[in-house]
Amino acid sequence: MPGLSVIIPACNEARQIGPCLRALLASSPKPGAGSGSIPLPIPVEVIVVANGCTDDTAQMARGFAGEFRVIGWNFKVLEREKGGKPGALNAGDAAARFDARAYLDADVVVSPPLLDHVTRALRVERAAYVSGKVRITAEGSMVSALYAQCYAHVPFMAQGVPGCGFFAVNAAGRRRWTQFPNIISDDTFVRLLFAPEERIGVAAPYDWPVVTGWRNLVKVRARQDAGVREVLEQFPQLARNAGGTRPGILGKLGLFLRNPPAFAVYAGVALAARMRKADGWSRGR
Repeated sequence: MPGLSVIIPACNEARQIGPCLRALLASSPKPGAGSGSIPLPIPVEVIVVANGCTDDTAQMARGFAGEFRVIGWNFKVLEREKGGKPGALNAGDAAARFDARAYLDADVVVSPPLLDHVTRALRVERAAYVSGKVRITAEGSMVSALYAQCYAHVPFMAQGVPGCGFFAVNAAGRRRWTQFPNIISDDTFVRLLFAPEERIGVAAPYDWPVVTGWRNLVKVRARQDAGVREVLEQFPQLARNAGGTRPGILGKLGLFLRNPPAFAVYAGVALAARMRKADGWSRGR
């Protein structure tokens, strides 16, 4: 069915869900809402899946129902007793009305034009994967800020369409898989279902935060690395879509010369992550 379903998995995100939803409400022009400059006339729904929450994430999210009603977007909040992001994503998919899907992490803040740019880019007949320009943010830690400064310039982030924290697919793209498998890195799994030429990057940005402090950076980086390995081990056929985004010697030299302190932190975190075993997810806030 024509339209866009925005699915937001949220586990104990009471502090982040408000900024996330307010950013969606601030979209301009709003697809299907009749505001701004020539909005795309498609219906939109937003589905928050509160999974395994022990805080008031669901209650906070429901407080936005009236504001979404005003702009003409359907809005619902689902609650699951069990945690786990793949289960939350599958629950959101099961409840979704529309064939095109956007998957948004609850701690991500989209810019006003992003949803409009994405919905327009999805209007192709071929399978398409779309995301915006990632702005890596860091709060409360100089170490995290330096890490983010270098991370923003590695080829994977600067040259590709990484889709960290936000990606969308059209109906043909969503047919590439059935359910989300029980894996660590859902975004890696979906991205690698699409060849590099099928991934579309739009200019509109969104803010994607890194965790705070050295220990949390190492912990999350180890989990990210383990997630990529897991996808390639379980779905080896997807390796053909990985592309060449690892920096070589000259690339690493360029990162160092651009910002030596940032490179030192980034390289140190990456090395420390290789030396530890990935464990459970933590925001580290």
